Amino acid sequence: MYQDVAILFAFAFVYALIAGRLERTSVAGALVFTVFGLAVGPEGLNWLRLDVHAQSLRTLAEFTLALVLFTDAANADLRVLRLNYTIPERLLLIGLPLTILLGTAAAAVLFPALGIIERALLATMLAPTDAALGKAVVVNPAVPAPIREGLNVESGLNDGICVPLLLVLLALAGEPVGGAGSWNLALHHFVEEIGIGLVVGTGLAVAGVWALRFSADRGWLSTTWRQLPAIALAFTTFAAAQALGGSGFIACFVGGIAAGALARHQERKHELLLSAEGSGDLFGLLTWVLFGAAVIGQALGRLTWEVLAYAVLSLTAIRMIPVWLALVGADLRADGKLFLGWFGPRGLASIVFAVIVLDANLPGSETLTATVAWTVILSILAHGLTASPLANAFARRIGTTQAPVP
Repeated sequence: MYQDVAILFAFAFVYALIAGRLERTSVAGALVFTVFGLAVGPEGLNWLRLDVHAQSLRTLAEFTLALVLFTDAANADLRVLRLNYTIPERLLLIGLPLTILLGTAAAAVLFPALGIIERALLATMLAPTDAALGKAVVVNPAVPAPIREGLNVESGLNDGICVPLLLVLLALAGEPVGGAGSWNLALHHFVEEIGIGLVVGTGLAVAGVWALRFSADRGWLSTTWRQLPAIALAFTTFAAAQALGGSGFIACFVGGIAAGALARHQERKHELLLSAEGSGDLFGLLTWVLFGAAVIGQALGRLTWEVLAYAVLSLTAIRMIPVWLALVGADLRADGKLFLGWFGPRGLASIVFAVIVLDANLPGSETLTATVAWTVILSILAHGLTASPLANAFARRIGTTQAPVP
């Protein structure tokens, strides 16, 4: 264990020394982390000895996703979102269901041995997007604000929405009860997950921000402990929602939105969130390294043409066609729709879902996990390498007055 910890944090230290330089290139951090994990894992130097079934891997991935959701949501520009809610609304209400339906249909063609529930599980695991892999797009001021905020909000909410659906499908797969009763129970579970997540996320955010204001107004906050509240609030929100039977991911995103909206000063909000963002980056680094070491190593031996075909389709047609259909009638040019359709990278949420499904020991779970793993691998390469170049090219094409970032 100590050898694993030493390797992980030594790599984190070294990466921190060169992070600024790498961020000015087209090489995504997730790509570096994953390659390192593969190099030092069982399929490489065998310095890291990890088990993909280990509860620690799932816990790390879940808390990483929770912290990233909370900080991304808290940093969202709500003024822009209020004026441009059409894009994320259409992507979530129309694009997301169509993506799952199309993904399920594609799985039926490529994986006929899987049952309908397993096919739907695969589509659901790969429906959420990860803004971190397309960070060069989300933070690039040259890209129009509606598109940036649309992608950010979509990636924040779609994984939270998919969580209860995933759990419902797992319940149906584990206990196949015929008739309408099982589906009524599943629907009740879905509503419960979302409802509890909304209530817990909003309630804890309001209470947390009020407590921070109360403490700050009386000078009780010290410089050192000022770094902790955002991280503690995010983890508390996630764990409390999960413990009460709700979706911790929805709770974290909603809580982040509420906390960001209630913050009095933008500067103070940035100061409070800075350490949480750094912690999220560190947790993300560790998760990607473990993914490279424990998951990719196993996926290498399970690559088939069906798995590769589904991975390619998931990143292209299964994502881009629903996005195009969802945005029909929206005030957006064709190149903007294609841009939004392409930047649907798969990342942390899909990894978390894959680990959950693998632990469930369903028929075909290894096929499901291998397909998710290869989709994420291709996404790391494709979206990581194209984020900055395509963002700047798109900005030049629409004639923005802002200069693209290098």
